[in-house]
Amino acid sequence: MATFTNDGVEIAYDDLAPNGPSEHAVLLVHGFASNRLEGWRRMGWLDAFQRRGARTVALDLRGHGESGKPRDSQAYGVDTLAGDVLALMDHLGLGSVDLFGYSMGARVAFAVAQAAPARITNLILGGVGGRMLEDGADGDRPDMGEAMLAADPTTITDPLLRSFRHFADEQGEDRQALAAFVTKPVEPIDLAAARGLSMPALVVAGARDRIAGDPAELAAILPAGHAVTVPACDHFSAIPHALTKGAVFDFLDGLLDDPFERRW
Repeated sequence: MATFTNDGVEIAYDDLAPNGPSEHAVLLVHGFASNRLEGWRRMGWLDAFQRRGARTVALDLRGHGESGKPRDSQAYGVDTLAGDVLALMDHLGLGSVDLFGYSMGARVAFAVAQAAPARITNLILGGVGGRMLEDGADGDRPDMGEAMLAADPTTITDPLLRSFRHFADEQGEDRQALAAFVTKPVEPIDLAAARGLSMPALVVAGARDRIAGDPAELAAILPAGHAVTVPACDHFSAIPHALTKGAVFDFLDGLLDDPFERRW
């Protein structure tokens, strides 16, 4: 693990050398209540990218993992999180990357692509879909903060909220920081900005992911968008699935037709 400081907050990250020569890097952005080790190492992504010969960078977003955990909601917001990602790229001297975000991390990745499109070679948005065009998704629910702060998690009646709370507890996350993280409402993405993103983009989500919605609806507004639906998977089970990895690597290898929608 290494760290750097952006906007007064320490950001933890891993910068893993490829197995062999590489001129390009992939940067991974995890989801809400997760972290770089849970979301990417334990799910097999770090090893998979290294086996492909990619320089692989993964960070803990502020409020998560081993990064700083402000408890003021003003320290968060998608533009602030995107700024941390771009600052990390500057810190490491990365002119451009393949950018892969999952769930809340996909929202951050989209904001990075919108802020600095020339620096994103390929954009991968996982665990999102048509609902990203609406108000709120993933952890962006007004009652998510209450679930994070509940003294007794068994009192949380919503199964989705209970799942996120259980996940946060499993990771030992700072629940007060996570509650601050979700205080800010999340606006739907800017459709005009999305239609102006010319880099190849993949949207992939599980068929049973009610948080994401249909990935094809989001991919359809991206000029070079591709959509893949992974069968029998929900929001949590899609990320480690071999079919998700296959879709991502086929996309990066240019093996998906354009435009393309795959439903396994």
